[in-house]
Amino acid sequence: MAELGNIEKIEAARDLLKASLEKSKEVASSLDETGSRLQEINERLPSLEAEVGSILMHKSTYVAVRNDIDCVIGPAAAVLRVYNAVCELDRTLSLSDPHTDLFTYLSVMKRLEEGLRFLASNCGLAIQWLEDILEPLESISPFANANYLSKLNKSLIILEELHDTERRARLDGGSFSAALDKLENEFRKLLTENTDLIPIEPPLSFVGEQAMLLLPASVIKKLQIIIERLKANDRLGKCIPLFIEVRAANARRRLKALDLDYLDMPSSEIDDMQTIETYIERWGKHLEMAVKHIFEGEYELCTLVFEKIESDVRMVCFANIAMESGIASFLRFGKEITNIRKDPMKLLKLLGIFKVLNNLRSDFNRLFGNAACSEIQALTRDLIKKVVDGACDIFWELPVQVGLQRRLSPPSNGSVPRLVIFMTDYCNQLLGDDYRPTLIEVLTIHQRWKQETYEGELLSNQFYNIMKEIGINLDAWSLVYADKSLSYLFMMNNHCHFCNLKGTKLGDIMGDSWLSAHEQYKDYYAALYLKESWEKILPLLSRPKGLISINPVVREADQDFDKKRLKAFNEAFDERYAKHSNWVISDESLRQNVCQLLVQAVVPVYRSYVQSYRDSVEQDASAGKYVKHSPKSLESKLSCLFQPKLSKYWGNKNARLIGKIKNVFINQFRLTLTAM
Repeated sequence: MAELGNIEKIEAARDLLKASLEKSKEVASSLDETGSRLQEINERLPSLEAEVGSILMHKSTYVAVRNDIDCVIGPAAAVLRVYNAVCELDRTLSLSDPHTDLFTYLSVMKRLEEGLRFLASNCGLAIQWLEDILEPLESISPFANANYLSKLNKSLIILEELHDTERRARLDGGSFSAALDKLENEFRKLLTENTDLIPIEPPLSFVGEQAMLLLPASVIKKLQIIIERLKANDRLGKCIPLFIEVRAANARRRLKALDLDYLDMPSSEIDDMQTIETYIERWGKHLEMAVKHIFEGEYELCTLVFEKIESDVRMVCFANIAMESGIASFLRFGKEITNIRKDPMKLLKLLGIFKVLNNLRSDFNRLFGNAACSEIQALTRDLIKKVVDGACDIFWELPVQVGLQRRLSPPSNGSVPRLVIFMTDYCNQLLGDDYRPTLIEVLTIHQRWKQETYEGELLSNQFYNIMKEIGINLDAWSLVYADKSLSYLFMMNNHCHFCNLKGTKLGDIMGDSWLSAHEQYKDYYAALYLKESWEKILPLLSRPKGLISINPVVREADQDFDKKRLKAFNEAFDERYAKHSNWVISDESLRQNVCQLLVQAVVPVYRSYVQSYRDSVEQDASAGKYVKHSPKSLESKLSCLFQPKLSKYWGNKNARLIGKIKNVFINQFRLTLTAM
């Protein structure tokens, strides 16, 4: 039994050993396979290590990106809230009208503008952040949540649409563009509805408040804030031309009320200085009124309405308003005056034009001194140059032109020539307070242009030269008379005319010695006249001294002699009286003095002779017929000599006739000026 048990054990051990051998073979075979695998694994290990490292890195990147996304969510949510607010403001504006409540409308509009600006700037930032996040997420898509990536891409699209909100709102037809259109329409309404005519002549004390007269202060305030809002959005392109159009039209209406049709007169009518004289005076008043009460107001209105934007805009508006309303018409009219033919009266008118422009110089510099008014400045400079040059040309030529009148004939009645009367009056006008300061300023400017210095002697010397030429003319004219007595009366008249300049501007500048010399010459020629004319007939009234003869024969011979003497005297007196009755002494005082001298020289001699004659022929009834004049009638005739024939036309008729004479002389004088 025991051996049987051992055999079983040995067999079991054998089977175990056999099984172990088989297993060992299997293990050996497996080890062989494992070795090759380990070799393969060993060869792949570096690449596996790299992959594992990459996985670990993407995992850390994902965690970091997830943190960045959390940071973006806050700003994106704020953008959405602002967008909702923008939509609400947009709806409010679309239902509002600036005409109803402009300030509320502008407040909403400003908030909408700020919202749109916020969307434009913050949406761009959020988009940039999301794009920076999506790029790494898409690179690790095996680890990223596809749904999460889809939501991020959708958010990016939404942000891009929100970012474009401002651009779409500002496009034509966009909500914000429509709001700006409403503002432009309100600007137009405020201008057109409140622009109204105001009195043409407001008190001068209101200068400086002209804008308030043109538009109410509340309207100006509204225009200001509309301009400010439009400027902030680059939308002044329509309102500026509109402002110019409306204000220029209003200025034209106000200027038209002044009746300025004469500014457009054709050159052919302007050439007649006598016709245009009243228009020049009106021109000065109208230009001053236009500048001080129309353009001044428009300037201040432009300044107020556009005060919060660049000054260039204000001045461009004003310059266009001034040009379109008619400032150029005033300047062109003045230029037309400078182009008319030379005329002594033209000098006075040119000085008048210069005085008007000079009085307005500070206003012109202030209103039109900006570069935007360059066209107005050019027109003004051109006008001033033509006025100064034209005035100086005429003034410096005056002595020459006076000398050219020498070829004319003197007055047939021995009176003062029209040239002398005109030139002395003319010189007194130039030297008067109305013209002398202006003339000096014009001469000073002209000298400065020639780079020369004006000296006071220039003015006085010129008047000396004019008077010198007149004196030479008078000497030449006095030689034309065939009758010496008429020549003496002519010189007496003219020297008296110069004496009467005492106390006048011309007399003052010529001096006392000049006036005294003419006083002496006047008396000198008066004495020559009396000697050459009436004293020559007095010898006809002389008779031998002694008693009346008692011899009838001698007495009869004396009576015949007296009769012949009386007859010769009557003939000589009547001949002289008829001739001298056509002669004129214009100055009343001189006329009375000369007549008195004639009476004193002739009448006593005549009275004595007639009395003696009557005594000698008292028995001869027919002898009385030889006494043609009584001493009283002779005195009356002599006292009435030299009367101006125009005296009977005194009044309006006389004034018209004098005007015609003056015009004839001026036209004649003009011909010599233009002939140069």
